[in-house]
Amino acid sequence: MNNSFLKKAQRCIVWSFIAISSVVTAQETSVKLDFNKDWKFTKVNETTTADTDLIQPNYNDANWEKVSLPHTANIEPLIVNNQWQGVCWYRKTFKVDASEKDKKVFLEFEGAMNIAKVWINGVEVAHQQGGYLPILIDASKFVKFGETNTIAVKLDNTDNPVTGPKPLKILDFNMYGGLYRNAWMTYKEKVYISHPLLANKIAGGGIFVSFSKVSKESSDVAIKTHLLNETNENQKVDLVQTVFFKGKKIEETTSQSTIVSKGEVELKAAITVRNPNLWSTESPNLYQLETKVLVNGQLKDKETTNFGIRSLEFRGTDLYVNGVKTFLRGVNRHQEYPFIGYALSDNAQYRDAKKIKDAGFNCIRLSHYPQSPAFLKACDELGLFVVDAILGWQYYAENEAFKNFCYESAANLIRRDRNHPSVVSWEVSLNETKMPIPFMEELNRRVHEEYPGSQAFSCGWMPEVYDIFFQARQHRILHPNENKGIKPYFVSEYGDWEYYSSNAGLNQDKMPKGMRLEKSSRHYRKEGEAALLKQAYNLQESHNDNLNTTAFGDGYWVMYDYNRGYHDDIETSGIMDIFRLPKFGFNFYESQKSPSEAVVLKIASYWNATSDLNVKVFSNCDEVALFLNGKSIGKQKPDNDKNTTNLSHPPFTFKVNQFEAGELKAVGFINGKQVETTTVKTPEAAEKFKIWIDESGKKAQAGVNDVVFVYIAAVDKNGTIVPDFNEKIDFSIHGDVKLMNVGDVNAEAGIATAVVQIGDKNSKISFSATTKELSGKLGVVPHK
Repeated sequence: MNNSFLKKAQRCIVWSFIAISSVVTAQETSVKLDFNKDWKFTKVNETTTADTDLIQPNYNDANWEKVSLPHTANIEPLIVNNQWQGVCWYRKTFKVDASEKDKKVFLEFEGAMNIAKVWINGVEVAHQQGGYLPILIDASKFVKFGETNTIAVKLDNTDNPVTGPKPLKILDFNMYGGLYRNAWMTYKEKVYISHPLLANKIAGGGIFVSFSKVSKESSDVAIKTHLLNETNENQKVDLVQTVFFKGKKIEETTSQSTIVSKGEVELKAAITVRNPNLWSTESPNLYQLETKVLVNGQLKDKETTNFGIRSLEFRGTDLYVNGVKTFLRGVNRHQEYPFIGYALSDNAQYRDAKKIKDAGFNCIRLSHYPQSPAFLKACDELGLFVVDAILGWQYYAENEAFKNFCYESAANLIRRDRNHPSVVSWEVSLNETKMPIPFMEELNRRVHEEYPGSQAFSCGWMPEVYDIFFQARQHRILHPNENKGIKPYFVSEYGDWEYYSSNAGLNQDKMPKGMRLEKSSRHYRKEGEAALLKQAYNLQESHNDNLNTTAFGDGYWVMYDYNRGYHDDIETSGIMDIFRLPKFGFNFYESQKSPSEAVVLKIASYWNATSDLNVKVFSNCDEVALFLNGKSIGKQKPDNDKNTTNLSHPPFTFKVNQFEAGELKAVGFINGKQVETTTVKTPEAAEKFKIWIDESGKKAQAGVNDVVFVYIAAVDKNGTIVPDFNEKIDFSIHGDVKLMNVGDVNAEAGIATAVVQIGDKNSKISFSATTKELSGKLGVVPHK
């Protein structure tokens, strides 16, 4: 099957369901195509390889590696303290069918780290810096229709003073490299809806959905659409915009305009939705706006925009969502995976968001840079508010190039993400960086210029200028009067640094180093039950303390363990480890959910000979009863002490007189009725491996460079994970799948993790794990 036929077939599939007044053929519509496959990749020595050679269509790249996107420039070890930095290249040949010669051709790279140059057929078509926001290219004048085209991309991820932040050797996170997100090729007719980043219009370009009124009875949806006419004639255009909810047509409006040759027009429409299903973190209702551009009854362009109807309002320092006072219980996230850095599939992005939601959070701070469109889409669908941030951390340069980079990043971030109902505020600030007032004023101005009205809020870590003051708890401890209580206040980070560092205000400098580390929140799963309980206690104490302030939300540091770049160890304050396996801190936050969302009952104990006899149970039940080998330990209400005063659901602590091997059973009650039961059994000798794939709402998928975690747990005869099993495992895979681990696959606290990339074939893959004594197998068929 040739590419031309395939592309035409895809367009027919995409548009076959459209019903309009005249027959529409595939050639009359626009289509967005996956541009991720069939790339060639290499790293080069900048001093010996000339750009002029590598950009030529006839350059021989036969020895380059064949790759698909998303792709990382370098597979790194588990602990990354010497990250690869340098220059790498991607090349790809592609055909644009001769039948498309009257079309527009656009290319988009969602992420390219860090300084990127792009050539098509030897002609430079793009030069962009920053790495976290998309590159958009109008390739129409550079591609050859009916012939083979060559695209070449040069990436340089070495330290850069314009984009910042600090040099990697002292940076507290990694920036990795490569074409690490999706790439797309889009065909459009020459009368079409613009892309907001290419249009470069203040508060315009593309489709911008906002709300002039929101209520449960009636909401007004304002739609601004930017159209271009690149034909040689004036065009009379019908713009038909239809709102759907769960496939049902709600409302429709039609606007008419004449666009002069080589001209543009911005059309505004208003749609009233009666009795709307409002978007909130509890009910993340999404509408679809279908926008069709017709000329003489023929469809020329069509886009579907997901949106959620919701209102944000501050009354004093309290946040109201759709008129309801709301506290944002949040967490911070770095977007890296072990070994592959930033090169996550869209499914992996969703799985990360799903775990955050499952943990009981309703907000995520994207620290400290723009993250994947797929991640924001998942937050829209799952009901997670997002603090959307530009790149910035402990770095400022007093020159126009740096400042303009920040200003443009702020504008482009808003243009990219403005239709996401999940975005609660725009962090157009350089985190933990002393910034001049005029610089902050310009960033704040950009927010309100790009998103006019009452629904956009800037935020930053300095108390001046921004709409919302973001302040870490350690800074509040050291500077208690910095927040005057005048403006809305969010605790941007807490629970880690103030328990770890000697300069964070909790008298750590007076402790011996060993004690300071013991009392910190930074603990691997392998450190055992006592360490993980200490972390959970810190989270409880600090979260409870945040609720003593005027804060309308807080963000624990951090959701997932991550690499610090310059450091010889992983940063382990995550409530899940780098492989996304939970610690007891996960159970604490999980228990803060409302029981109407999910009943939570978790025993935070391995129940072995070294276990704490003060058994902690995390639950949102009214009462919990605990039994040891069928004998009652007691039935009680939640804890009541200085660190529970503000919690929605304090934990339960049961005093067990002495250890007795066997079964701990917890029974949860709400309003006197038994609602949940859970057990923990003393681990016995490991007998076999249990293997499973982390799905978290998305099954493993073939053909999309999906990356999944495969967990291998040593279990005893009862199926209990043996937490002191820490051996090397012989792990093998069969089928169209690739192991991404660098080095051995080792168990930690009873569980080993393999990071695997799913191939293109929709066929069975299998995994096996063995040691001298244990074995296990798993077979699955990824969906297509």
